[in-house]
Amino acid sequence: MDRRRFVVLIGSALVAQRALSQQMVKVRQIGILGPLSAREGEAFMAVFVKGMHELGHERGKDFVLVERYADGKNDLLPALAAELVRLKVDVIFTSTVQAVSAAQKATASIPIVFVAVADPVRMGFADSVARPGRNLTGQSNFAGDLAPKRLELLKTLLPKLSLIAFLGNPGNPSAAGLAERMRASVSSLGLQMQQVNAGTLDDIDSAFATMKRERIGAVVVTGDVYHFAQRERIAAAAMKYRIASIFPFRECAEAGGLMSYGTDIAYQFWHAAAYVDKILKGARPGDLPIEQPANFELVINRKTASTIGLVIPQELLLRADRVIE
Repeated sequence: MDRRRFVVLIGSALVAQRALSQQMVKVRQIGILGPLSAREGEAFMAVFVKGMHELGHERGKDFVLVERYADGKNDLLPALAAELVRLKVDVIFTSTVQAVSAAQKATASIPIVFVAVADPVRMGFADSVARPGRNLTGQSNFAGDLAPKRLELLKTLLPKLSLIAFLGNPGNPSAAGLAERMRASVSSLGLQMQQVNAGTLDDIDSAFATMKRERIGAVVVTGDVYHFAQRERIAAAAMKYRIASIFPFRECAEAGGLMSYGTDIAYQFWHAAAYVDKILKGARPGDLPIEQPANFELVINRKTASTIGLVIPQELLLRADRVIE
């Protein structure tokens, strides 16, 4: 055999071997159980995919997303979760209490990674933060424990504030716990609290009309998925009735809310890729500690403040991570 023919044969063998190796790469299916719409979830999923790419995964080559969205309708979540289980996805990635609960009820074997859950232990998703012990793990947004800080920010903004509202959603299983923690914090600041609920579009305007009638000076809005989806409408209602508002996520301040203080939800979606990566490599979710955020951001919408006739104290402006002009 001459040298040229030998080189050609070796080259052909290497090409064939590479092609065979590529065919043998298992494409993993990551099931996405989204509580919002596909449009709402698009930006967050782009951050998650970016995190996967940074860990060496390529979408379409070694993983695909199997996406199911509830469009803000929590009653659709159980059926969507069951569909992902029937499709035998390798891991389910989801967010919010209602979606995690639906996924948990749908499967006890497929790993579940979650973000934006206020208290996963209290909600029965994990045995403990250090060792979840089940098929779920992820990141808590620590929402309930931030109640004192949000109230302090409102009191700094409005020193004469005496009555605040807690805007809850009766359809959210974690709402009662959040309200309970809020009540435990208000008295230490010399405040009184009134709970007002909003679980439908009609509820939003009537809730703020009630606040205005009751002379409530400020409202703390929950991180409920419905409230997040309706953040523009809630922010507009607060401006209409000239009520100071504080939300848990910066996206809400960007939508017109007066202030937000809480975790960076986009970061949580990016960091969730690390959990998925470990699980795809063989880690058990029950052995992966639930992460609790260490950094919180304060965003102030100065434009909204001007609209409702408030001047933001310099003290708050200096503490803000971002000021929207």
